[in-house]
Amino acid sequence: MNLKSTKRNFRIIETLRGRECRLDNLTEYRLANAKEKLESAKLLLDAGKYKDSIGRSYYAIFTSLRAVLSKDGVDFSKHAGVIAYFQREYIKTGIFDKKYSKYVQSAFQIRNSCDYDDFFIASRQDAEEQYQKAEELYEEVKAFLEK
Repeated sequence: MNLKSTKRNFRIIETLRGRECRLDNLTEYRLANAKEKLESAKLLLDAGKYKDSIGRSYYAIFTSLRAVLSKDGVDFSKHAGVIAYFQREYIKTGIFDKKYSKYVQSAFQIRNSCDYDDFFIASRQDAEEQYQKAEELYEEVKAFLEK
């Protein structure tokens, strides 16, 4: 996706299909996408698919962060870029509580372990903890965006 400015002085995103949408619509889309990932995480948790639940919880967090970033008209191709920007612009400035920085970092680390460490075993407790943190962060982001 490419970010560009228009003569109407608001930013739009050029999608892969060549269609354009206002950032407000993109923010809403990303927030809805984060909610869907959160719901998937819960279903996977209830089904005993702990690694997959942790992955969906992480992506609920990541997509929530991208919803916030869309309000600034920024996006990054790498997860680390999204996380670093959120930390710098929203955590360090006090807009979001510092505990969310820890939520994001732990979610990133455990998701990587689930996806890339051959013998990593995720417990129900791990999955529940990640789901609860993702849900809390999602609700905080939603409240922030609705202000």
